[in-house]
Amino acid sequence: MPGQRRRRRRQQDEARRAAARSAPGAGRWEVLFETRDESEWHAHIRRLRASGTPIDWTAVRVDTLCGRLAHPTTFRLSLFVPKADPSPDLAALRDPADPLG
Repeated sequence: MPGQRRRRRRQQDEARRAAARSAPGAGRWEVLFETRDESEWHAHIRRLRASGTPIDWTAVRVDTLCGRLAHPTTFRLSLFVPKADPSPDLAALRDPADPLG
């Protein structure tokens, strides 16, 4: 098939970038919505899709925690929040020739 190799490589590259973006130590998963009611879950997802706000679905994780009698099934929507870059050290920004700094 023409272009199949190129398409496969592009998909693999996208998968690698997504895995690197959410790698351990790169940030944390923040729970946005959690419910035990499946109809409420579907309604929330429909509202998100219909809201018109741009959503980066590659940074969203959908978990279905299957339950038993003691623990009912839970539906969870999480967003990956990248670790903030450390702020520059203020001492490094000061001029060493400044008598007040």
